[in-house]
Amino acid sequence: MTRKKADTAPARRGRPRAYDAQAALKQATETFWRGGYSGTSLDEVAAATGMNPPSLYAAFGNKRAMYLEALAHYWEISLAANREALAKDRPLREALMLAYEAALSIYFSGKGRARGCFVIGTAIAEAVDDPDIRNSVAAGLRAIDADFEARFQAARERGELKRTADPAALAVLASATMHTIAIRARAGVPRSALREIAQKAVNAICACQPDES
Repeated sequence: MTRKKADTAPARRGRPRAYDAQAALKQATETFWRGGYSGTSLDEVAAATGMNPPSLYAAFGNKRAMYLEALAHYWEISLAANREALAKDRPLREALMLAYEAALSIYFSGKGRARGCFVIGTAIAEAVDDPDIRNSVAAGLRAIDADFEARFQAARERGELKRTADPAALAVLASATMHTIAIRARAGVPRSALREIAQKAVNAICACQPDES
């Protein structure tokens, strides 16, 4: 994929001025989230972070490197929220709804209209031509599937799901629900309606619970 001239970093030299790395990364992430990778210029990132371009280059590298760091940071936050919600000491139905509520909190965390998922909103288009972004997206999706599958395996062992339940298949269903909620949030579907979609998915998954004897 052809890179814009502004994406190319000059050789690093000198020391960057004092800055808060986490705050700068957060502001850069917010900027990419609004405009996407290709639609966000280095000048816009510089304005958002309060750092001049040479300081940004010295601290993070070029725009692409900065975006990849923002993408990795987003995965850390979203996966941590999902894993906390899926804690095995909660009933399965409650854990699943908490996972979707955690996702909705992220999708509606911006000012104004819902912005959805950072990955779906900014990385999917770039993943077609950029192998590093594609690998990040693929790894993150595998991690989400694995976390849901582990929770469903535990639920089956604890008798919350039928012995014949397929944790891998249920994980794909649970993940797909999360992705469609993210897309629909970006399209302007109200949060209450997205919560109803999540509830329907939870009901379908928990229909695999053993019959009461």
